Order: sequence, then C-alpha cells, then structure tokens
Amino acid sequence: MEFVEKLTDFANRIERIRRNILTEEATKTSIILPFFQILGYDVFNPCEFVPEYTADAGVKKGEKVDYAIIIDEEPLILIEAKPANTELMAKHTSQLMRYFSVTNARFGILTNGITYQFYSDLDEPNKMDAIPFLNFDISNIKKDVADELKRFRKEGFDVRSILDSASDLKYMTIVKNIIAEQFQDPSNQFVRAIISKKVYGGTKTKAVLDKFKIIVQKAFNEYINDVISERISNAISPDVASTLMPKEKSDPAMIPEEKKVLDFVKNMLRTDLDIKYRKTSRYAYMQLGELSTKWICRVYIRKEKHLFVLHRFDNTTYECEYYFDDVEQLGMIRDFVADTFEKCKGL
Repeated sequence: MEFVEKLTDFANRIERIRRNILTEEATKTSIILPFFQILGYDVFNPCEFVPEYTADAGVKKGEKVDYAIIIDEEPLILIEAKPANTELMAKHTSQLMRYFSVTNARFGILTNGITYQFYSDLDEPNKMDAIPFLNFDISNIKKDVADELKRFRKEGFDVRSILDSASDLKYMTIVKNIIAEQFQDPSNQFVRAIISKKVYGGTKTKAVLDKFKIIVQKAFNEYINDVISERISNAISPDVASTLMPKEKSDPAMIPEEKKVLDFVKNMLRTDLDIKYRKTSRYAYMQLGELSTKWICRVYIRKEKHLFVLHRFDNTTYECEYYFDDVEQLGMIRDFVADTFEKCKGL
C-alpha cells in the first residue's frame, strides 16, 4: 500500500474513534504511536522509540519529553504530545523548545495526534526555531505535504536531506502566511506596492489607499477564481467543467438613473464601436469591448450629489471625479470624455 493511502486509511479510522479520545494517554496510544508506526518506527523498542525521555533543563531536573526517536544512538527527534482536543499554542512550543536546547536533537515535533508541527534549528544551532517548517494535518492530507513527511520515515531517513528541504519549507510557510494575511486584509504598504505608477500615479492619500484596498482584495479573489476555473476546464471535458466551475453571479439590475447617465455619455461619443454597460453593487460603468480594464467612466447615483468618474489612462492621474445634480451638467466636460475615449481606443 502506498504511503498516502496508509495515511488516508489511518485518517478515516481516527474520524471514527475521535469522539472517544478524551485524554493525553488515549491520544498517545490511539493516534500518535500508530502514526509513527506508519513512518516505520518500532514504537515498542525502547532503544529506538524512548518514552518519557529525560531532558533536564539547567537547574530544573526531572524534565521529560514525551518521546525521543533514537537514530545512531542519538536522540535526533523529540516529540511533545498533547490531548487530541487541545489546540496547539505558543506555550506548548516553548515547552518543546526548552527540551530541544538541552539535547542533541535536530528535530522537534509538537502534536495533538491530529496536527503535527515539525521544527528544527535552522536559524541558530541547538536553538529550536519558533516557526515550524512543516505542518501536517491528518484530517486534511495534502499530497505535497505528505511527500515531505516521507522524508521522516525510518527507511531512508537522512538529516541533511531533510534540513535542505526544511529551510525552503519554512520560508515558504512564512510567505504563504503573509499572502493569506494580505488576501484577507491588504496593508497600506502592500496596496502602495500594487498600485504603484502603472495603476495610480497620484498622491497616495488615506482615502485613495482605502479605496484601492477594496479593489485589490476583490482582484485577488477574482484572479484565484479565474485560475481555478481555467484549471478545471483544462483538466476535464467541457460538459463536466460547466457543472463544476463556479457560477458567475448575475450583475445587479441597473437603475434608470444610471442608464440615463451612460446613455448621455454614449451619445456624446458618437461612436459605432462596441460600447457595453456593466453594473456592480456600488456603481454602473461603461467599457469598450469585453475587457474590463478598458472602462471609460463610472457613475455613482447618490441621494445628494451624484459622482461621475473618468478613467484617465495615463501615469499622472488614475481618474478624475466630477459631482453633478443633473445629467446635462456632464456636457461641460465633453472634451475630457472625448479625450478619455480616444486614449481607451489606443490601448
């Protein structure tokens, strides 16, 4: 049986018995020891898999880590276990870190039987890193993570190979965490970097950054959805893909006031080119052809002053805003509208 298949069968078993695993000892015997058996270790051989391994820290004697895996007569892997219903926290990491520093271990594993956090001393020799280089969740087995886990099998265990991979994995984890944070709540610094001169060449005021934060967050989500949709459609037949691909949300209905403004602008342009109207929850806009980047103007209908926005298509100003009460007032900026349209056609 393949390694991933063994893990999957094991995960299914845990799902069936998990509700009955209420203590640390039950977690050890029912989940943790069988897990390391899958990795090929003889958990009943005290010369190889040592329970309650002594790791005295300074003047504090009698400190014991739950398990130590002995390889070439050295405790290379320390394992600190917690009950399955315990969320792994920084205080548990600190405990393992203390044990790590007083042994010759190269790897530390903190686990509640479901989640396994793998640590090493990549930053400073004999001092365990605060950030794990590998996180493995038995309830959510990912092939790339399982492939890294294979390196910890007794058969073919190689410290140098693991450490070489661990360094990249650690920084990959940090970068992924940062990306996840930016997806959820883009920072002002990140928004500045994204919009730069190619998107917005004007002064990055707080109002501008707040506005673009929403745009950047939405762009992230749409990009990911596009990538997923493309991969699905490339991997399976078109008929099946159409049933699996995310359904596009229908645009909100355009209100008469919005259409009136867009019609007025279109009449000003006097063009036979393909002008399309689009609608979001906040505004309606006009674009040339199918590309959303070639939008010409936006209109925000409000209770008091309405807002009309022109796309400038240059590196000095991203857009120009005009407030109006009556659509006829937009005739005063006819030349600006025409200039915007000409630049849009030139893209």
